[in-house]
Amino acid sequence: MAVRRKPTKAELRRQKMEELVMYPVDWLEERSGLIGGVRYFLFRNVPADINWMQTLGSAALTAFLVQAITGVILAMYYTPSAATDPATGKPVAWESIVNITDHLFMGWLVRGMHRWGASVFIILMFLHMGRVFLFGAYKYPRELNWIIGVLILVMGMMEGFTGYLLPWDQTAYWATVVGINLNGTAPFLGPWLAQFLRGGQEIGGETLTRFYSLHMLVIPGAIIALITLHLYLVIRLGVTSPPWSKDAAGREPVEDESPARAGLTRPVPHAEPGGRQ
Repeated sequence: MAVRRKPTKAELRRQKMEELVMYPVDWLEERSGLIGGVRYFLFRNVPADINWMQTLGSAALTAFLVQAITGVILAMYYTPSAATDPATGKPVAWESIVNITDHLFMGWLVRGMHRWGASVFIILMFLHMGRVFLFGAYKYPRELNWIIGVLILVMGMMEGFTGYLLPWDQTAYWATVVGINLNGTAPFLGPWLAQFLRGGQEIGGETLTRFYSLHMLVIPGAIIALITLHLYLVIRLGVTSPPWSKDAAGREPVEDESPARAGLTRPVPHAEPGGRQ
């Protein structure tokens, strides 16, 4: 019978130190299950024959996170006011943009990342949706996720449109005039939509305030909610294989012998053949 040796003092100290370090993590996991959820999100079964094209969605998500972080930083120094500064004769909103770009430490970098990141975000979403369409990943049972992706794209374009006016310079002003007039030509709701976006009969301070609130609060909140639902459906339904894969891109209904009430969708197995991510 083997005799188990007693741990040394150094081993006991290391064990107590590990327990002390892991105690907050264990406490959080026991009460929320958050750690297990994150582990399931990061390490799950995916098809073995996926490639870099499947990372376009993650790239678009990263671009959105960069936009959110840089947007919060810019909001700390931006002044959404169309009033004219009597000392300089220039709009207050424009002066706050100049102050961010020219005087704040690394302000030019943060504003540049936010400005060009908006275009990168839209381009990545188009590429991601193109990949989904070409791979047939919009088919059963992922139709709802495709619809949510289209809504995210629409919201992203609205975010770019509402943010274009915020510098309150000539380019932003007249581009917004064109954009609102185009929306005003829509049937039935066009005139009401143009009135809503302007906040009055013509573009002015009310328009800037309205665009700022939409750009900072309403549209980002909607995008975050849609992205959360989008990711949940990706995790629930799994990742599709490329068209050249031996496995079909979509999922076929599986006969389920278990009793189910009429009118309810029977569960479809979520296991995908392939390696582990």
